[in-house]
Amino acid sequence: MRRALVGIPEADLQSLDALSQVQNVSRAELIRQAVSMYLAQFKPAEDANAAFGLWKGTRVDGLAYQSKLRDEW
Repeated sequence: MRRALVGIPEADLQSLDALSQVQNVSRAELIRQAVSMYLAQFKPAEDANAAFGLWKGTRVDGLAYQSKLRDEW
């Protein structure tokens, strides 16, 4: 595990210390959990890349297909 030097406001450190005593974990563990949760929120969906190249190799004209769909409206 690598270490990172991070500046945290005093008030936040006091809150982390209080929470660490309640949860019986270290301040560092709370920070690791918080970073992991934050990064999980912004992780791109795994399925997002699955759509790229979906039409590759098809013989359908994209513009004609689009026009056909719009004609249904």
